[in-house]
Amino acid sequence: MYLHLGQDTVIRKDDIIGIFDIDTSTVSVITRKYLTKKEKDGNCITVSYELPGSFVVCADKKGTETVYILQLSASTLN
Repeated sequence: MYLHLGQDTVIRKDDIIGIFDIDTSTVSVITRKYLTKKEKDGNCITVSYELPGSFVVCADKKGTETVYILQLSASTLN
């Protein structure tokens, strides 16, 4: 199965590690450092340039993690 994140971005549901609400999860310093590192490494994809509502962490079969930042809320994606 696949999950449409918006725009032209579709991911496999089997690759999803977690779906996180951006407002509640970025309170933690550890989460902010994680997102900053993924962005610097080039493993962060912004799906929409609207106000972000959530982010999705995925890993492919090789174990490479990718973070998708999108405007949809975590509850909508779930």
